[in-house]
Amino acid sequence: MTDHNPYGMQLKDRPEFSTKPKPLCFGPEASVDEAVQAMSEKNFGSVVVVDEQEKVVGIATERDVMRKLVAQGRDAKTTKLSEIMTENPRLARETDDVVDWLRIMSNDRFRRLPVVDGEGRIKVIFTQGDFVSYTWPDLIYQAKELAKAGMARNYPVWLIGGGVMVYSILMIVVVGALL
Repeated sequence: MTDHNPYGMQLKDRPEFSTKPKPLCFGPEASVDEAVQAMSEKNFGSVVVVDEQEKVVGIATERDVMRKLVAQGRDAKTTKLSEIMTENPRLARETDDVVDWLRIMSNDRFRRLPVVDGEGRIKVIFTQGDFVSYTWPDLIYQAKELAKAGMARNYPVWLIGGGVMVYSILMIVVVGALL
């Protein structure tokens, strides 16, 4: 998905990756009622729909339940998850870059990101809140590192620019003193 960014952080390096509870997983034939009961018990906003090999085939969120079940007057006990889930959701690999996915989620306006291992099995679900809570310090650090790298590469430009700025300030002070 992403090129390796030397200043970036992989999704698996986030503290949440190892501390978040395992996502709720159900097969596509499970009823919406089963999933909603589990979501309510665990206070989760979604369930991951997986196939027999535990590979992600869909995600069902509170919003899916509201729009595709409740709003249509369907019965949660007889409706299957496969009927309301978002099929083939965007999946991140655990080695993908955090900032890349923050940008993608923000631009494409989705709130939940299933993260899978190299075999395509679900590891964790990141939400926009997970990214925002720790990402600002990371972004500031990355901006500083990029600025340092750019400044070192463009040292002569910085020297000339700094010289012009100091000269301008001195001229303002000197001219101001003469007036």
